Amino acid sequence: MATIVAPEKTSPIDDAYVIKTACRGLGTDEKALILLLGRRTANQIKQIKQAYLEVYQEDLIKQLKCEISGDFEKAMCQWVVDPVECDAIQIHEALKKAKPDYNLVAEIASTKSPEELLAVKRAFHKIYKHALEEDVASHTRGKMRKFLVGIVSTYKYHGDEIDEIIAHSDANILHDELQDGKSVHEEIIRIISTRSKQQLLVTFNHFKDIHGTSISRALRVAPEQEFFQTVRVAIKCIKCPPRYFAKMLRNAIVGLGTDEDVLTRVIITRAEIDLKEIKQVYFEKNNTSLDEAVAGDTSGDYRAFLLTLLGSDGY
Repeated sequence: MATIVAPEKTSPIDDAYVIKTACRGLGTDEKALILLLGRRTANQIKQIKQAYLEVYQEDLIKQLKCEISGDFEKAMCQWVVDPVECDAIQIHEALKKAKPDYNLVAEIASTKSPEELLAVKRAFHKIYKHALEEDVASHTRGKMRKFLVGIVSTYKYHGDEIDEIIAHSDANILHDELQDGKSVHEEIIRIISTRSKQQLLVTFNHFKDIHGTSISRALRVAPEQEFFQTVRVAIKCIKCPPRYFAKMLRNAIVGLGTDEDVLTRVIITRAEIDLKEIKQVYFEKNNTSLDEAVAGDTSGDYRAFLLTLLGSDGY
């Protein structure tokens, strides 16, 4: 469930006026921006951006970039971007890094329905003028290329029908390939990239029942760490996205420094999907609320904005 509690009836023109007023004068009214944009859905924000352009002949994102800065600016602008375009941009940027973030590609591909992933691919093509698969292929090689191109290009079945016999067979195939030190792991790539989510969930259950350990744990001790780490990310996102993202948030918060990029990305991309469930898992695993953890590890307008998206009062 989402954490965004937005008014059902809003006026995009009135909202645009509030934003414009907050940006006028010598100082920006950051609180007004947070209280408005942090309590609007993606569809409402889309209408606000259109109204802002029509009334003031200005791009809302460009306006925000002129008014605010730092982690607050990154978070606010990421929130205002269309969610589908945001996913496309994140994949592109993850692949452009000196050390590409293959896990992020697997995460986005594995948490989307076939229709949602198709929308991301269309947005990617619109923004970058070439196919997402082409970008993935040009920044990967070997098994990683086969796996990532596979999971971003396959249009999977999205229904509830499953085949227990196939699931049992696939569970054994997965186990055998993990045990074979010389395997090129084509069957692992084929199964994970082509089977439906429901079919894979049954397969993973069979794997644990037959072999006495979860497939995630089996992959943890496998060689070729980078490849299998990315496969594990895909599997975790298929099995239970809230648990995966709760762990990501925990890792971003604990330690000597905060990983603001991960913290921002997870809260923003899941706020209208399952952030409420993520908060519940976070509390169960860490015996503290996500709101308290975020409040204790961030500050200023950035802190207030994230807490607003979490459904708390940021002020």
